[in-house]
Amino acid sequence: MNAAGRASAVIIGASGGIGRALEAALVEEGAFEVVHGFARSRTGALHIDLLDEMSIAAAAAHVAKGPAPTLVMVATGLLHSGEYGPEKALCDLDADWLAQLYAVNAIGPALVAKHFLPIMPKTGRVVFAALSARVGSISDNRSGGWHGYRASKAALNMLVRTLAIEERRRNDRAIVVTLHPGTVDTALSRPFQGNVQAGRLFNADRAALQLLDVVEGLKAIDSGKLFDFQGEEVPF
Repeated sequence: MNAAGRASAVIIGASGGIGRALEAALVEEGAFEVVHGFARSRTGALHIDLLDEMSIAAAAAHVAKGPAPTLVMVATGLLHSGEYGPEKALCDLDADWLAQLYAVNAIGPALVAKHFLPIMPKTGRVVFAALSARVGSISDNRSGGWHGYRASKAALNMLVRTLAIEERRRNDRAIVVTLHPGTVDTALSRPFQGNVQAGRLFNADRAALQLLDVVEGLKAIDSGKLFDFQGEEVPF
């Protein structure tokens, strides 16, 4: 990653598999003066909880002390928890589980954008990226199932598209996107890796580097879109 002058990078969800790898890769590259890694499991200034907007605001206030962030990546997501998991059929729909999925996968990243986009520079190239998923593409849905996860990621894609339009008015070089990391060997995907094609299950370190390469190649015209780990646009 190239960062001009004094700048910082922000990783939201830095205790997860991909988030931790993103934070480590950015620190190792040394392109940013400061790399902030926020997570629910961290304490003090680095604590954040996507279900608690006050903690998101506090994290943004901490970063706003400088240097200004030119890269913010939201590496969070919810697919299964306890007795709940991806629905296989309509009869599996549960209101509480749907609400949880939307809260973590769509509302949380949107609130991060609410508090972090305003503290990013008004001029020059900046990137705000949130992890989405190919299954959140409506046009690519040919198998059904996974109702809540698909719908919450589709909602995230729409929120990011809308945020990108608004952010372009503030900074015409801003890039606001969602990213599909592929299937990564983390706790989120582990119960569902059985049907992954050979060579398509990535370790977190590789996934992080692939995502950072994609981010590096993005241009302002790409804002508001969803890209996969190869840099290919995924249609909504």
